[in-house]
Amino acid sequence: MPRASTKSAASSAASSAASSATAAAAATENGAAATDKGSSIESIAQDIATAIVEKRLPPGTWLREEALGRVYSVSRTKIRAALLMLSKDKLIEMIPDKGAFVCQPTVQEAREVFAVRRILESEVVRLFIANARPRDYQVLEQHIKFERTALRQTTTTGTVREKVLGDFHVALAEATGNRTLAELVRELVARSSLIAMLYHSSNDPHCSSDEHSDFLRICRKGDVEGAVLCMVGHLERIEASLELGTEKPDRQLDLVKALLA
Repeated sequence: MPRASTKSAASSAASSAASSATAAAAATENGAAATDKGSSIESIAQDIATAIVEKRLPPGTWLREEALGRVYSVSRTKIRAALLMLSKDKLIEMIPDKGAFVCQPTVQEAREVFAVRRILESEVVRLFIANARPRDYQVLEQHIKFERTALRQTTTTGTVREKVLGDFHVALAEATGNRTLAELVRELVARSSLIAMLYHSSNDPHCSSDEHSDFLRICRKGDVEGAVLCMVGHLERIEASLELGTEKPDRQLDLVKALLA
């Protein structure tokens, strides 16, 4: 699957802001763009978030304000505001006197994220079965077809596979009609992607997609508790596939290349 199409299908949050970066000569002494008419704070935050989820910005990456200002042709004030938004979503960590870094979840944090997902997504399942319309089932079935198409493509990267599989859980939450719940699930799925990046997952993506299909079939029968058990078991298997024995060291890279990739 070509990168451009998978990015647009896997995440509507992907931004074209990075492609509009101008020359560093346009920056002022403090690294800000002279006119500061570049990308919006929201689009910058979305673009960086997408790069994190897609693993172009690995855990531990130092998000240097000056470099980001050059990429997006904006002032460091805008960059700080975008980074603050991401810190609230737990995708980055702001360390006083050091800067902003892509979060590196500890083993304990990783276990906590999956524990919360099991609790939260159990309620998602109950709300979905209680409120889902035929159209909601159709959307999820189409997503499963997309998953399988992506998994068959030899050009589909592991990053894209994880993103596509994670999007099923987000789509399920969105179908409940509870926007706050959907946002929480989206945040936790994004954090799970970071965790999977840091602690290599041996989970077979084909099995995950098959489990999504089995889950949806149980939902159609109206078997609430059966569907909840299916979802909880699914998340437990994902967690069990992680290598949570040791933590990996920081990783650094060229921000400009990563964001323009």
